[in-house]
Amino acid sequence: MNVLGIETSCDETGVAVYDTRTGLRTHAVYSQIALHAQYGGVVPELASRDHVRKLLPLIRQTLADSGLAIRDLDGVAYTAGPGLVGALLVGAGVARSLAWALDVPAIAVHHMEGHLLAPLMDDPAQREALHAGRAPEPFVALLVSGGHTQLVGVEGVGRYRLLGETLDDAAGEAFDKTAKMMGLPYPGGPQLAAIAEHGRPGAFTFSRPMTDRPGLDFSFSGLKTQVLLAWKAADGTDATRADIARGFEDAVVETLAIKCDRALQATGYRRLVVAGGVGANRRLRARLAELATRRGAVVGFPPPVLCTDNGAMIAFAGALRLQAGQQAGMEVHVTPRWDMATLPPVVIGESQQVG
Repeated sequence: MNVLGIETSCDETGVAVYDTRTGLRTHAVYSQIALHAQYGGVVPELASRDHVRKLLPLIRQTLADSGLAIRDLDGVAYTAGPGLVGALLVGAGVARSLAWALDVPAIAVHHMEGHLLAPLMDDPAQREALHAGRAPEPFVALLVSGGHTQLVGVEGVGRYRLLGETLDDAAGEAFDKTAKMMGLPYPGGPQLAAIAEHGRPGAFTFSRPMTDRPGLDFSFSGLKTQVLLAWKAADGTDATRADIARGFEDAVVETLAIKCDRALQATGYRRLVVAGGVGANRRLRARLAELATRRGAVVGFPPPVLCTDNGAMIAFAGALRLQAGQQAGMEVHVTPRWDMATLPPVVIGESQQVG
């Protein structure tokens, strides 16, 4: 089954083709960073218009790169939420139109489910089990991005249990806001991580929020305030900026690691999966790999290019649901706020209309 995946939830236009027999055929992402940089953040109306301009050419390019004609597609998957409503409608409208014209099924995909399942694409055993209709080995998923920071217990596709989440800022949001406070250009998170590479460990030490109490929830707003106060009192040099960035990054990474450790202990699972934009952070990957080794567990990450928003994760998640007989109705419908706990489980061989 060849499935076209379309991602337009925010400021990146992603398209991919996933083959359930051989895996990911090809994918392409167009980023709107340059468009939004002058505003210091994403402008929803501009994001929607740019998706309109870029989506169809990107679909043509992706199909050409995959060696497929449009008639070779067996299904279309698209992000239906959560996200910016205008941006979501662009992708949903194109996806539903293509599916109708080709007379193939379409499936509405939850953006965070796409992130959650993305690391399994590179795990042959897990991927084979999923396509054979078997549940994957249970795992703890750390979903960590600009909009979400969650720990989820996963026992199968659509069988999710929220273990903990952020009570305020997401980790990626905290990275971006902290970078902006320190005068770094948009998008700030990657810039902050880059200069943190040159910072001295221990030069600035910030608290590890909510690690001194039981539970798996997160909070990063107070940490952001600590950094602001330190920056205002500092000399403003590049060296000091790098030291503060390192202290902030260390605090976030250690907080995430402590909570992941607790989640593995609480569930008894021996597998940790990390997904979302912050999952590309080099120091976080190293710290969680160390944690997994110490616990006798396994940790999985998607390739860095698939940590940010992309069509490949949508094509993969959509393929699993289409293969199980699920499909969306004919209407163009998106859900800007969508609780992942409401997703139906995948049961192979049981047709179901969803979305």
